[in-house]
Amino acid sequence: MMLKLKKIEVFLKKLPKALAERAFLTYLGLLVLALVLGSFIFYRYNILAKKTEVQISEKSLKFEEKTYDKVLKIWQEREERLKKADTKEYPNPFK
Repeated sequence: MMLKLKKIEVFLKKLPKALAERAFLTYLGLLVLALVLGSFIFYRYNILAKKTEVQISEKSLKFEEKTYDKVLKIWQEREERLKKADTKEYPNPFK
């Protein structure tokens, strides 16, 4: 077990030097990897998303007047507090 860890450690230490010696091949390999990964993501989120049908809900949306009024009231209270804070004069701490 310990021998395998040492071999892995030695390999990982030599890897950057080996990749730098073959910079062009490393570049091409990373480019191909990026193209494959990008193609997979594009296929997954664009092509497959267009093929699936959108499920239409049977239940229609209902506007909840009470909830709207509560939210509107909270926003108005916040706006009033901001206006009060804007008009309040604070003493200059640097005098």
